[in-house]
Amino acid sequence: MRGQRTSLIAGGGALLGGAALLGYAVRRRKNPSACPYGQRFFLEVPHPFLTRARLGMILAPRPGERVLEVGPGTGYYTLDVAERLTPEGVLDILDLQQEMLDHTMRRASERRIANIVPTQGDVAALPYPDEAFEAAFMTATLGEVADQEAALSELRRVLKPGGHLVVGEIFGDPHMVVFGSLRARAEGAGLRFERRLGGKLAYFARFHAPS
Repeated sequence: MRGQRTSLIAGGGALLGGAALLGYAVRRRKNPSACPYGQRFFLEVPHPFLTRARLGMILAPRPGERVLEVGPGTGYYTLDVAERLTPEGVLDILDLQQEMLDHTMRRASERRIANIVPTQGDVAALPYPDEAFEAAFMTATLGEVADQEAALSELRRVLKPGGHLVVGEIFGDPHMVVFGSLRARAEGAGLRFERRLGGKLAYFARFHAPS
């Protein structure tokens, strides 16, 4: 009897915990916002489907290019991409939170990577001139932006003709943007879909700016 009571209590606790997590996810989805620096641990958990190798395959950064990363967090993808742009390429990183930029730059310094340029700013109003980049990318970030259409239009503006944008999304992120919605918004901003790597649970999608 005591064992049954313990099982019921444990089961009830699990249900309450699951409900709390679901409620948190719903609130985050209704009120998009960037992950606070104090919760940066979640940004450093390995993503089994959104790996650095997969990003490298679809982004295909080349030495000498100027590339933009929006929402670098603590630099999970940043450092690998920056290294692939050397010796003369530059990776600009843009984030709303200065703490995230500072964290990433400390990691870059530790690895002696010197071709990263940090800027605090909003993707919906990018502080860069037209046609400044060969490529741009953002991973598990677009859903945190209140005006996704404006963000995608800004990214289209700063891409050179023929340049490309890669967006990564993963199931479990309370702000995940499903592929159909992403494609519709990106094409509405003047970008053209090229290809997707991955499926419904996690994917990288590549778009290009028409020449």
